Amino acid sequence: MSYMLLDTRTMILAQRNGLTVRLALTPDDVKAAQRLRYRVFYEELSAEPCEALRTSRLDQDRFDGFCDHLLVVQDNATADDGTHVRDGRLVGTYRLVRQDVATLHDGFYSQREFDLGPLLQRHPGLKFLELGRSCVAEGFRDKPVAELLWQGIWNYVRFHKLNVMLGCASLPGTDVDKHANALAFLAQSAQTPDEWKVKALPQHRIDMKRVATSDIDHRAALRCLPTLVKAYMRLGCYFGDGAVIDRQFNTTDILIVLPVSAINPRYFMHYGAPVTDHHLPTS
Repeated sequence: MSYMLLDTRTMILAQRNGLTVRLALTPDDVKAAQRLRYRVFYEELSAEPCEALRTSRLDQDRFDGFCDHLLVVQDNATADDGTHVRDGRLVGTYRLVRQDVATLHDGFYSQREFDLGPLLQRHPGLKFLELGRSCVAEGFRDKPVAELLWQGIWNYVRFHKLNVMLGCASLPGTDVDKHANALAFLAQSAQTPDEWKVKALPQHRIDMKRVATSDIDHRAALRCLPTLVKAYMRLGCYFGDGAVIDRQFNTTDILIVLPVSAINPRYFMHYGAPVTDHHLPTS
C-alpha cells in the first residue's frame, strides 16, 4: 500500500503503525535530529567530534541551516534524552538537499569528496536530490522503519518532481584492505553507464577495484555490506568511481547515484509510480 503526502501544513509524508514521517518544522525539530545523530554517530559508533560538537552534543554543520530534515516520529511517545518533539519521540532522520537549494548556498555535502560537476553538467534538465546523515535510533533499526523512511523520501521526490537521488553511503572503519572484497564487489556489480559516472576527487580517491574480478566473493561481500547500501542496490543505484576515507566519521565513503528512471518498477506497486501526481498537492 502506498502512503501519499497527507498534509502540506504539517508536511506529513507517511504514516503507519504508530509512526509518522514528516519534515522538521521548527528549530527544536532540527535540534532533536542533530541530537539523535550525535548519539548514534559519536556515542554508539566511532566518529570523532571536535570540541564544539563534544560540548553541544549535537551533530551539526553549515548544511543543516538550508536543508530539509526528514523525521520519523513515534507518535505520542516520550523521551528524556533530547529527542522528544512536539508530537512524540524522534526515532529516525535523513537530511535532504535539493539541487536548487544547494545552488543558492554552498553546493552539496558530497562535493567535498566527489566531483559532481561533470554529472550535473551532463544533465542540465534534471533535478537532483542529495540524501545524507541517515540515522535510526537503537531499537528501531528494523525493516518497517527502513521502509517508512524510504516511503517518506519517495513521496518527497514525487512532490518536488525530482529526477535523481545521490549521496554518500558508508562502510564502517577506514581500513580499505578490510573492505577490499566489498569495494571490488560494488565496483563490479553496479556497472555505471557513462552518463551517470562520478569520480572521487583525485586527492581523496581510493581505487575500489582492489580484488581481481575472478577472486571476488559475492556472498561474503553481501554479508558485510551495511543494510543501507544493500537497500540502495536493490533499488537499482549506481556507484561512483573510487572510495574516500572520512577520518572524522571513521568510515569509508562511496557515492550512490540513483536516477528515478533506473529504479526497479516493482517498487512502484508498493510506493507509488514516479509520474503519479493524483492526490499530490501542486503548491
